[in-house]
Amino acid sequence: MTEFDFDVVVVGGGLAGLGCANRCAELGLKVALLERGPEERYHCNSRFSMGFVNCAFEYILGDPADLRRAIDRHTRSFAVPELANAFAMNAGVAVRWLEKQGVRLIKGGWQGGQRVMLAPPVPNRMGLNWTGRGGDVMVFRLGARLVERGGTLMRGVAARELVVENRRCTGVIATRGGETVRVDARAVLLADGGFQANLDLLRRFITPAPERLLQRNAKTGRGDGLLMAEAVGAQLRGTDRFYGHVQSIDAMNKPALWPYPVVDHPMCAGIAVTRAGKRFANEGLGGVFMANAIAAQEDPLGTIAVFDHRIWETAGKEGQRPANSLLEKGGATIHCSDTLQGLARLCCLPAEALSATVKAYNFAVEAGNLESLDPPRTDNPVNRAQAIMAPPFFAVPLCAGITYTMGGIAIDGQCRVEHIAGGVIEGLYAAGSTTGGHEGGPVAGYTGGLGKATTFGYHSGNCIGEALNRCTSRVA
Repeated sequence: MTEFDFDVVVVGGGLAGLGCANRCAELGLKVALLERGPEERYHCNSRFSMGFVNCAFEYILGDPADLRRAIDRHTRSFAVPELANAFAMNAGVAVRWLEKQGVRLIKGGWQGGQRVMLAPPVPNRMGLNWTGRGGDVMVFRLGARLVERGGTLMRGVAARELVVENRRCTGVIATRGGETVRVDARAVLLADGGFQANLDLLRRFITPAPERLLQRNAKTGRGDGLLMAEAVGAQLRGTDRFYGHVQSIDAMNKPALWPYPVVDHPMCAGIAVTRAGKRFANEGLGGVFMANAIAAQEDPLGTIAVFDHRIWETAGKEGQRPANSLLEKGGATIHCSDTLQGLARLCCLPAEALSATVKAYNFAVEAGNLESLDPPRTDNPVNRAQAIMAPPFFAVPLCAGITYTMGGIAIDGQCRVEHIAGGVIEGLYAAGSTTGGHEGGPVAGYTGGLGKATTFGYHSGNCIGEALNRCTSRVA
């Protein structure tokens, strides 16, 4: 067995892991980063991202008090208070620190959540376009900075087991090719992303049919960190929700249709129904919530968005990569008919049930009484309900696209991993999408993947540096 010894070992080479590793190295610690991908341009969600850096759709460089309120608003106060506080208070300084590492940021749009964006931006076209773009360039830059600072970047090394004695983590057992590697360290950070690509964990926590979700991600988030932490007694939190979008069912086999365009806007302005022709969830809560609701169905490929010509020409054209006209350009299935009965036949839906659902929905919209629906619908100005009355009528078969899981390892405000029996596992930290408690909950509240990774990567580095330097001072 090959053995190494460091102050800090980081598991995962995405934004959170690279941020923590760089900050620890900047603070004078001897750091190793273990990345399972062997390629120079290894895949990770940070590389595949669209590049918007926000906090709960707010301007991440804004007033921390505004960010804190936004987190509570979008998660319905589900976020753990000390994590929400840490996010809001550290977000701005973390983003400014990221810029100092040579990561270029530009203004992506006028809305708060779009004002900070990685450069160069991803082009406004359908499909996956990440090579040489903001996330890709950022990962390269942070990797290079780590090496410049004397850190060790070990690609092709997969962490398999944590070394823990008496609730203190002292290292990682990993494999490199056919070789077993032991990396001893005074602190270990888990930052290998969510468990979205692990079908067993998805079945355990999120959906009865994980193979029927669209893997709208880098397909590298397998939950290794979560499983290693759980094996040594770590508490898990909020594992039943994910961030993603509602997409055309054809995205399951047509790469040009993911990650964009999504069907969120026209679906949320209209309705989504099961093959029984009935609504099943609150469309007013938005595309992320609806993706979760679709995933929870017995058949996640059995739902359909229904809307009319007016919705298609308004909400259908919202967003930088609008469903109208990119769905048609990408070859997505779009049913169209001048009557609801004709639409039902095209979709193989029971015509009487669909007509009754649309009639009840239209009555509630016109009466301004969406709460009377079954299930009730939120009157949301962002996802405002529109009556389905203007022919032709449209239907788009749907799937749930999963980008990353929102829940995972429970941490405290200093990024220390919490033990299932109370307290923390000394020396073990976690950051980014491998953790839980920042977002999720009943409404699948989103607080920002890149914003969370930037903030808690930097914050965890500070926490580890303070803890290890304090221990060193005591010894001296």
